[in-house]
Amino acid sequence: MPPVVQRKLLLATRNAHKVSEIVALLDGLPIEVSSLQDLGIAGLPGEDDVEVFSTFEQNALAKARFYRMHTGLDVVADDSGLCVDALEGGPGVRSRRFAADHGVNGGDQDAANNHCLLRLLEQVEDADRGAHYRCALACVTAERTLVVGGRVDGTITRSERGCGGFGYDPLFLLPQYGQTFGELPPEVKAEISHRAEAIRSFRRWLEPLEPLEMSR
Repeated sequence: MPPVVQRKLLLATRNAHKVSEIVALLDGLPIEVSSLQDLGIAGLPGEDDVEVFSTFEQNALAKARFYRMHTGLDVVADDSGLCVDALEGGPGVRSRRFAADHGVNGGDQDAANNHCLLRLLEQVEDADRGAHYRCALACVTAERTLVVGGRVDGTITRSERGCGGFGYDPLFLLPQYGQTFGELPPEVKAEISHRAEAIRSFRRWLEPLEPLEMSR
């Protein structure tokens, strides 16, 4: 019988926090997960022009198709962000570039984004500080294409709380827990986050894919 090898899956991100979260959430599946850094994939021509769409789903799918085309590997790509009610759904797909969009460049990107968000919400009442995280996850393989999503609702605090997580996590409060994502234990976040919800759907889709058989 030919030996069985694990499927290879490329995570199309250079965000080490996202890599850690996704790898942990995919634990137990017969796949070998690599990041762009793991494979030594530096900036590719046109890479910065991929995420130009107005929805998370479009951006995730465009990114997955881009790296599939350039590597030939099965690719999973994530686009996620924070949507704040008082900002009419912003920063949304511009979450990573939020501070830069408001003229703040350089330094710690997460800290700059959080500072910018707090400044814009300074006069917003607590009852109007609702927000949600969104995640779109796209996978492109030789056989199939998938786009799934996840969402978690909360509110925005008036100052950073906790040192865990990344991005806007220290500002994103889950009322049912009385804690921000920055304060919650990682194992709890891994159960309830927007990315966890998307990954659960992805796992159900991925599990039927048989490991590859290596010809002798």
